[in-house]
Amino acid sequence: MAPSSENALIVQSDCSILLEVRTPRAEEARVAIAPFAELVKSPEHVHTYRLTPLSIWNARAAGLPAEKMVAALLEHARYSVPPSVEQEIIELAARYGRVVITLSDGLLRCTCADEATAELLRRDRTAGRYLTDRVDRTSFRVDLGQRGVLKQALVVAGFPAEDLAGYVTGDRLEIALREHTASGTSFEIREYQRQAAESFHAAGSERGGSGVIVLPCGAGKTIVGLAVMELVGQRTLVLTTSVTSVKQWRRELLDKTTVRPDDIAEYTGEQKNAGPVTLTTYQILTWRADREDEFRHLGLFRAHSWGLIIYDEVHLLPAPVFRATADLQARRRLGLTATLVREDGREGDVFALIGPKRFDVPWRDLERQAWIATATCVEERVPMSTERRMEYALADRRSQFRIAAENPAKMARLYRLLDQHSDGRVLIVGEYIAQVEAIAEEIGAPLVTGKTPQAEREQIYDRFRRNELRCIVLSKVGNFAIDLPDADVLIQVSGMFGSRQEEAQRLGRILRPKGDGRVVHFFTLISRDTREEEFAHHRKLFLVEQGYSYQVVTADGG
Repeated sequence: MAPSSENALIVQSDCSILLEVRTPRAEEARVAIAPFAELVKSPEHVHTYRLTPLSIWNARAAGLPAEKMVAALLEHARYSVPPSVEQEIIELAARYGRVVITLSDGLLRCTCADEATAELLRRDRTAGRYLTDRVDRTSFRVDLGQRGVLKQALVVAGFPAEDLAGYVTGDRLEIALREHTASGTSFEIREYQRQAAESFHAAGSERGGSGVIVLPCGAGKTIVGLAVMELVGQRTLVLTTSVTSVKQWRRELLDKTTVRPDDIAEYTGEQKNAGPVTLTTYQILTWRADREDEFRHLGLFRAHSWGLIIYDEVHLLPAPVFRATADLQARRRLGLTATLVREDGREGDVFALIGPKRFDVPWRDLERQAWIATATCVEERVPMSTERRMEYALADRRSQFRIAAENPAKMARLYRLLDQHSDGRVLIVGEYIAQVEAIAEEIGAPLVTGKTPQAEREQIYDRFRRNELRCIVLSKVGNFAIDLPDADVLIQVSGMFGSRQEEAQRLGRILRPKGDGRVVHFFTLISRDTREEEFAHHRKLFLVEQGYSYQVVTADGG
């Protein structure tokens, strides 16, 4: 399609892309570029995307050809697409798989597409450390133990390897998905869940790769994990974010698969067992007595013949687990996440060590198909009192954020929202313990924090599921792995600075589809004319990228 004034995109020579929100084809253009472009900022009228090596390589790994990326820009561009941008996409896309890692006679072989690439990488400051044993003009022998660190180095050098070195075979696991749940209700895996599992398994069996599945919270990522376990059929280690998540995985395994209870083991602070399916947490694996002590529980990775390792919420993977994963490249690795965004900037390490993106579905597509709930997102800007504004003005920058976050005036607005949604099932989430403690006491709702004993947490969650509780107040433990499908209102009273991943996770707490099709509501309370506005703007980037729009209102209704 020729450039047109009705088109939404302005493609610039620095590989940035401007999307004008009010144009007729804006939503169509957003959907077209989202698989290969990263959203940078999203003010009211013009959103800015950028093309990056990782965004292009992940799109290639998910099966999107460079020609389709270029075609998407040409179709939706208002003006001519700079030839340099087309060339950049083609060249970056061509780098994916230009280096291949294979296994031969017990040694890794790193083969480059041509002699020039081989020479460039041999001279690279980082990758060159592992490419010292030259076989011929384009190939190098590499020690088996260097598979992970070599892949990391190749990503940094700009030539991500296609890893075809294969896997060891783990102990056999007898597992199948049920046609009926343990309680007798009919169970059928959704089509996109099946496609996600098969995309991962095909990548593993035919091309030798592991990888990441990206699905919205509430879309059933755990079910995808169960389907992959059935396809692989080997001893499995599942890493999760919390003991609550461990319990959730156990419930789903017993409810929807044929795995026997005795075959599921938990390796947590409560008990340290291992079995054909072992559930553990990132926290226990990275525990150590002091800073000088070793990470003694990381030995779990090597203690058993795992055929599959599942990293739940892979965007939260801690550094020590990255280092351990570098040594586990002969095991199949599945990452599950709602967002590839990491606040520490280590998306490249996820790509290299867990694997590239194998499958994703836009959130709004699943919303239109009623697989996740329809959501409205509202940002409410609350004024501060004259005294608190002066306290804010005199504070240092870090203290300013907390002063704004704990603004007492938010309490009045919270009460009004609770009145407006008196029939709702409400979760109230905040960053600061003192704030959520005060709210829980004020409204008479139970509070769950990191210090709440696991048994007490489960009791509170069960009461909510049975409709005995209308509202729960949560610290940031509420970001992850809380299975409360009836929750339909979430009120965020404070957040972690500008964390996009946290915003996505919190919205995900209420996105489970409701049987009656009701709309869910996500409210963010921020203090007006403070740094909270700046951070809130950054936090919602990911959700805007998924097609959600935020309504911004002030306390007086403006």
